[in-house]
Amino acid sequence: MTLHETLRNHTFTRGLTGEHIDKLASLATEVTFAEDQVILANRQRSQFFYLVASGSVNIELRTPTFTASVVAVGPDEVFGWSALLDDQDTLFQARAREHTVALRIGGADLIEACRSDGKLGVEILLRTLRVVAGRVQATEAKFAEMCGVRPG
Repeated sequence: MTLHETLRNHTFTRGLTGEHIDKLASLATEVTFAEDQVILANRQRSQFFYLVASGSVNIELRTPTFTASVVAVGPDEVFGWSALLDDQDTLFQARAREHTVALRIGGADLIEACRSDGKLGVEILLRTLRVVAGRVQATEAKFAEMCGVRPG
C-alpha cells in the first residue's frame, strides 16, 4: 500500500482533502519497529507523530521499580502527539508489542504544515484533541485500577 493509500484509509486522516493527503504524504516516512523495541523513552522529547498501519505499540508508565501499560495503540491509531507541542517531554514510554509498521511525520514539519494551511491545522488539532482525550481517559482508568477503584 502506498503512503497516499495508507493516509486516505487511516482513521486519523480519513476524510481529509486530496490536497491535505498529498501534503501529509510528502512529510511521511514508513518505519518499522521490532517486537519490544522502545520507540520513545519516558522523559524524552518526542520529535515524531506516528500513524500505526499494522502491529501495535504499548504506551507505558515506566519507573525504576515497575512498568505499567496504560493503553495499547493498534492499527488506525496514532501516538507521539506531544511532538506537536513546543518543548514538551513525554511522561510515557512507547514500546512495540510486536512487529509494527507506522507512518512517521516530523513534529516540526507537521506544525509548519498546520500553520501554513489553517484548514489542515484545524483538522489535525481537532483530531489530536480526540486522541488526547482518549489517552486521559485510559490513564484515569489505569490509575483507578491501580488504586483498586472500579470504574463507573
